[in-house]
Amino acid sequence: MIGDLFDSPWKILIVAVVLIILFGSKKMPDAARSLGRSMRILKAEVSNMHPDEEQEAAQPAPALPASPAPEAAQLQQQQIEQLQQQIRDLQQQQAATAVVNGSPVSPTSQTQQPG
Repeated sequence: MIGDLFDSPWKILIVAVVLIILFGSKKMPDAARSLGRSMRILKAEVSNMHPDEEQEAAQPAPALPASPAPEAAQLQQQQIEQLQQQIRDLQQQQAATAVVNGSPVSPTSQTQQPG
C-alpha cells in the first residue's frame, strides 16, 4: 500500500506540500534533523546487538579441558585459606599489643603513642 503511494513524483510532491503546510517550513529542518538522529541511534543499537551473535556463530566454542576447573577451585581455596591465616595472625598481633602495662589500650591510642 505504501509502495503505491510513492510510485509517482506527483504523489511525493503532494505529500511534501502537505507536510510543509502542516508543520511549517521553519520546523521542517529541525524535524528532519531529529528524525536523522533517531535513525542513527536506532541503527547503532541494532548493529551493536548483532555482532555479538555473529561472532558467537562464526567462532566455534573452544574445547575446554576438564582439569582446569578443579585446579582453579583448588587454587581459590588455597588463597582463601592463606587470607584466613593472615587474618588470624593479625588478630593475634592486635590482641598481644592491646594490653600495654597491664591495661587495655584502644586502637586510637596505640597509633598516638610515641615509639
